[in-house]
Amino acid sequence: MPEPFVQVSGKAMPLAMANVDTDQIIPARFLKRPRDERYPSYAFHDLRFDENGAPRPDFVLNDPRFAGAEILVADRNFGVGSSREAAVYALAALGIRCVIAESFGDIFFSNALKNFLLPVALPAEAVRELRALAEAGEPITVDLQQQLVRAGNRQHPFAIAPFARTALLEGLDEVGLTLKHLPEIEAFERATGRG
Repeated sequence: MPEPFVQVSGKAMPLAMANVDTDQIIPARFLKRPRDERYPSYAFHDLRFDENGAPRPDFVLNDPRFAGAEILVADRNFGVGSSREAAVYALAALGIRCVIAESFGDIFFSNALKNFLLPVALPAEAVRELRALAEAGEPITVDLQQQLVRAGNRQHPFAIAPFARTALLEGLDEVGLTLKHLPEIEAFERATGRG
């Protein structure tokens, strides 16, 4: 069962790049690879490593200040492009539990929710402010219960569909949420002669 998402708090990784597509998040050549201990190295591979496989020192994932961050503060249009669910798998393999951006690719957004990675859309000014705070090492808190992002002395409310919020808070996928209603389903089947 997935880990429920109630609140994540701590350092965040600032990624000041707009229009990050799913091929940048995980290049196509890694799509058929097993989700094993090597999977985190596929995330942002071509941005993180040069053609010889050496880490690019100027890329945020290679900055030791942000090692272990569970929050990624991106820019606009994060996760656009093809519908590859592996983009979400790659972020999760890195330990990312929440991505904050001005906007998201629709399919990425849906895939993220189904895989217990919280995508938080906020206005451009708030996202820029949060990236600056992340760069400065200020902790950020994403509270799904209250639907707030807190950092410094500021709070930023965000919206999420009630069904997705419940699933994340309870750590239940669509099947798990359906099974919560199993007694009612069975009672209905008995009452209608279907069970």
